[in-house]
Order: sequence, then structure tokens, then C-alpha cells
Amino acid sequence: MLESYLKVKHSCDSCGQELHHNRADDGPAYLTILLVGHLLGFALHITYIQFRPDPLTLALIMSLVTISASLFILPRMKGLVVAYQWAKRMHGF
Repeated sequence: MLESYLKVKHSCDSCGQELHHNRADDGPAYLTILLVGHLLGFALHITYIQFRPDPLTLALIMSLVTISASLFILPRMKGLVVAYQWAKRMHGF
């Protein structure tokens, strides 16, 4: 469904369904921020309570985890939003 990291293909390779008109706009970014924010909030709390790391170490580790989780989840959220649009026959916004 996705051609590069976030670009939607013009059509499906298997069935030929046109996908170029499906746009997700800012939806995947909001969903990614919501999901990563909630997960990292719990992780930050648990890590701080259990291990009491140095604040700079904690900030660096959580920053790396946040960036990598966001980059991992973002294309999946884009695919989810485009698939939802296709399933509901919305054909983009």
C-alpha cells in the first residue's frame, strides 16, 4: 500500500485498485503521538521508579526510544488510516 516511507502507491499491485486519491493528512501523526505518548509515559514512570537513573541518561534513553517508536509506528498508522478510508469507501478526505 505504501510506496516509500509514507507515500501511498497509485494502485494496488495485486488487484489494481486505485489508491492515489486516499489521503491521510495529519491523522497518522496524531495517532502516533497519542500512542507513543501514552506508552512512553508509563515507561518513563516505571523506569524512574525502578532504576532511578541520572536525569541526563534517562532523557537520552527516552528520547531515543521515542524517536525510534515514532518512526516505527508512523507508517503503520498511515496504512491503517488509508485502509479505513478504503473500507468505508471514503476515497480520501
